[in-house]
Amino acid sequence: MRGVVRKAGKLKKWLPINELWWAKFDLLRALVRRDLEARYKGSILGNLWPLLNQLSQLLIYTYVFSIVLKVKLSLKGVPENNFTFGLWLFAGLLPWIAFSSGLIQAANSVVGQPNLVKKVVFPLALLPLVPTLSTFIESSFGLMALIFFVAVSTHTLHSTLALLPLIWITQLLLTAGLGYLMAGLTVFLRDIPQTLGVILNIWLYLTPILYPATAIPETWRNWVFWLNPMTAIAEVYRDLVLVGEVKHWGEWGATTVISAIVFCIGFLVYKRLRPAFADVL
Repeated sequence: MRGVVRKAGKLKKWLPINELWWAKFDLLRALVRRDLEARYKGSILGNLWPLLNQLSQLLIYTYVFSIVLKVKLSLKGVPENNFTFGLWLFAGLLPWIAFSSGLIQAANSVVGQPNLVKKVVFPLALLPLVPTLSTFIESSFGLMALIFFVAVSTHTLHSTLALLPLIWITQLLLTAGLGYLMAGLTVFLRDIPQTLGVILNIWLYLTPILYPATAIPETWRNWVFWLNPMTAIAEVYRDLVLVGEVKHWGEWGATTVISAIVFCIGFLVYKRLRPAFADVL
């Protein structure tokens, strides 16, 4: 994990950004690294835990759905066997886990740091970004494992993997935007994180992650794709990693626009509420 964060620091040589923004970027990088280290501090396996957690989920879902429930799935270019449904399911769960975990942690990011809010001149805009980026980096270990297993199963690495950074931008904009919104509101409404947990449970089942999108009635399918941004993100992950062909360009573009709007709204609300944080906490 340190390597991932350290490589981000090398961007300084290539991007023409002023020193003030680089100072904030360096601080954000240090906070993300500290957050990742704190999660597994003192454990024997340390940073291997995120990879082991992701692999255990892949094995559990493969066993339950492919072996116990005998669910079969046909994917272009992927051999039909007991492992196929597990890979397909894991490809959809990866962005969902990063999104939901990052959002719930971001909602508590301001109320969990009252000393930074009240006593120190600190760029509070960074607080919701730290858990968002930490969970995203953790999910990258699962993504690497997924790519490895797909390569072993299909004997090929799809060229569409090069497009993964583009869907990461969409995913991060959506997570960070909602993270800003929830973090700001949680300062004044402490029920937000609990409510968010209930909403995310419902949201998961409204998104074709545990079941294929073709299971949705055709009259509703387009609405689910165009109005639920996580549907397009999960399907594009599957397109890029499993199929090697992007089938949802339009939905991806619309989701990126929606995510950018959500980010702007979330950040503006957070910025508007920020001056009152110290008085409430």
